[in-house]
Amino acid sequence: MQVSSYLKLSVAVALATIVLKTGAWWWTDSVSLAADALESLVNLAGAMFALAMVTIAAKPPDAEHPYGHHKAEYFSSGFEGVLIIAAGMGIIWAAAHRLLDPQPVESLSIGIALAVISSAMNGALGWAMLRKSREQQSMALEANARHMFTDVWTSAGVVLGLIGVMATGWLWLDPVLAILVALNILREGVQLVRASSDGLMDQALDADSMQAVQKVLDEYSHQHIRFDHLVTRSAGQRHYIDLHMHMPAQWSLGRAAALRNALEQALMKAVPGLRASIQLLPSDVEAHFDEVAEQK
Repeated sequence: MQVSSYLKLSVAVALATIVLKTGAWWWTDSVSLAADALESLVNLAGAMFALAMVTIAAKPPDAEHPYGHHKAEYFSSGFEGVLIIAAGMGIIWAAAHRLLDPQPVESLSIGIALAVISSAMNGALGWAMLRKSREQQSMALEANARHMFTDVWTSAGVVLGLIGVMATGWLWLDPVLAILVALNILREGVQLVRASSDGLMDQALDADSMQAVQKVLDEYSHQHIRFDHLVTRSAGQRHYIDLHMHMPAQWSLGRAAALRNALEQALMKAVPGLRASIQLLPSDVEAHFDEVAEQK
């Protein structure tokens, strides 16, 4: 199943959970269940925006975007993070009013049952989406999956809290629980915004990918070949690496080009989605970028 198909399924599940959680809130008048329903509404908006960004990211390079549109996925992650933060703040505002003026909750067993059903749906889809995001290295899909898991933990906390209300009759537990849910939502939103910002600022390859790159370079290094000026960056599902490969000056251009081609193929095999740019230099020639920058 493609990334876009998972996001379409996420939209459908979000609609279903909104119906279930809104019904639970209507039956019980629980502010914590209302907070849970609001988070699902945010999840729907995030899934729809992620679907739009993934569609843009899949477009091939063009004259205005010669390196492709892969960074569009980071906008999706950032947008969803902002929505989550807004939802968390709204929940705290509503819960604070209910804390000052506690209200009875009714039909909790029905509300709990609906919350459990919606949580199971989100958990199953979120787990599948997270696995797919790691296979496809999709930031948008990962952000949506993590938000769904946040929704699952939120629902679990709400259910446990409402069981506590049923057992003790303490009405203040409901708004306090809603505030705790909101704080967890805010934490997740801040993490998504931070991850999106890192991606938009050309973050280097992750540690596992760098280890795979270094392993390939070590295999090609010997007394006649060495590498330097290694620079990497990530843009959505695409990764880029630039480096210098030094070799004996007496080698023919054909021999040098053949070795470079073999190295490029090995790097791209080791790190899916990698594009390598390798500059060939004689062993006794060095590039001095830092010195040039200082002169300017």
